[in-house]
Parts: sequence; C-alpha cells; structure tokens
Amino acid sequence: GTSRQIPQTIIIGVRKGGTRALLEMLDIHPNIVVAATEVHFFDWDENYVKGIDWYRSLMPFSYGNQITIEKTPGYFTSPQAPERIHDMNSSIKLLLILRDPTERVISDYTQVYYNRVESHKPVQLFEDIVIKNGALNTKYKAIQRSLYDVHMEKWLKHFSLDQIHIVDGNTLIKDPLPELQKVERFLNLPSRIMSSNFYFNQTKGFYCIRSDGRERCLHESKGRPHPLVNNTILEQLYSYFREHNAKFYRMVNHSFDWH
Repeated sequence: GTSRQIPQTIIIGVRKGGTRALLEMLDIHPNIVVAATEVHFFDWDENYVKGIDWYRSLMPFSYGNQITIEKTPGYFTSPQAPERIHDMNSSIKLLLILRDPTERVISDYTQVYYNRVESHKPVQLFEDIVIKNGALNTKYKAIQRSLYDVHMEKWLKHFSLDQIHIVDGNTLIKDPLPELQKVERFLNLPSRIMSSNFYFNQTKGFYCIRSDGRERCLHESKGRPHPLVNNTILEQLYSYFREHNAKFYRMVNHSFDWH
C-alpha cells in the first residue's frame, strides 16, 4: 500500500542553518517520511534535466496519510529553484530554517575548512578570507549566502508568505520542541513529537533524538568547534548584516534575535 510520492514539503535551506537537525527531528513523526540524501534537483541543471520521474524515484516509499519531505539547503540561494518548484507544485509548503547570519558565515567557513583538511588541501584562516585589503570581503560566498533578504525576495515572487514557514535555527538547537510543534501546525499534522523524544548530550553540547526505542545523535561533522574570531571582524559582520536583517524582518513580518 505504499508508493513513492513527489514531496509535499521541501526544506529549502539555509546551508549551515540546521537543515539536517530539522529533517532528523521531523522524521520522528509517524506521518512524515524523509528523503535520505540531498537531491539537488531544483538547483543543479544536470539533475533537473533528468525530469520529475527521476526526482520521484529518489523519494522514500510512503503511505497515503504520510507527507514526503526532502531537504536541499542549496535551494534557498539558487536563482532557478523558486520558479522550478512552483512549476512542479504551486501550492507546496516550504520550510526555511535560518540562524544568525554571522554565525552562519563562521559555520560555513568551518565546514569548508574541515573538508579541505580531510582532503589534504591547503586551508586559509577565516580572517584572510573575510577581510580583503582591510575591508570586509562581501563577495565571499559565505557572506552572500547570509543575505537572507536578497534570496527571500526571489521566493516571494513565486510563493505567498503563508506557504513558507521559517524555523528559528538558533532556538531549535537550544529547545527543539516548540519549534517542531510550530512545524506540525504549519503542516496540519497531529501533534506527535514530544519532549521525551529529546535528551541533551553533555559531550556533544546539543540535543539528540530518542524514538522507537533507539537513540541517535547528529553526525560528528555537526557541532564542530568554530574558530575564534576577533571582535573587530565580528563587529564588521554584524554591521554589514544589520540593514539586510532589518529588511528581511519587514519582508516576513517577524524579527529574530540576531546581532
């Protein structure tokens, strides 16, 4: 009685915002099934040309009362993804998880840093990438990805605000349940995720998941220590993002506790 369905909900981003944590936590819900990997259907041309049947073939089997969710953090910053998703399903519900843009930049750098170390490639210090000729390097991709207002504008050309639910990534890490209950309501699902589904792991410093008699934590690549960034650079980043954040708050009629 199961079949592969095109997702009724997509986690569109943002990269290093907590998309994996959100997906794993939603997977607790009996009415949700999740795609195992990031599909990159709507943001990579070489995948998009393979067509919708190829996309569906990568989805998990589900029952009629279950919602299929996939997550690809690259969608949020992709110029093509909003229109392509709209062409597939104009009434789809989208989940966007965001965190403080400066923290996101540092986390983005940290992921690339460790990937390069593990691949035995040369690495650069954060300061040497983020500052060029004494000024903030605003062309740095990690900074560009944190301009939430710029990217959101593209999504709002194709979707109404009530189709996009924003999850507070900073809150999800500190206290997952209230954020997940908001998602349940947004998706019109019965409330099934409970506080007993989470326990705080002192060693890792974040919440892990307990469901179906199993316990699991996010991969060790999550929660890696960030580099210490000097206050002058932090202030430059805060200052640069301030106006973009204010514009984003006005766009979504909601403000966040960001610098």
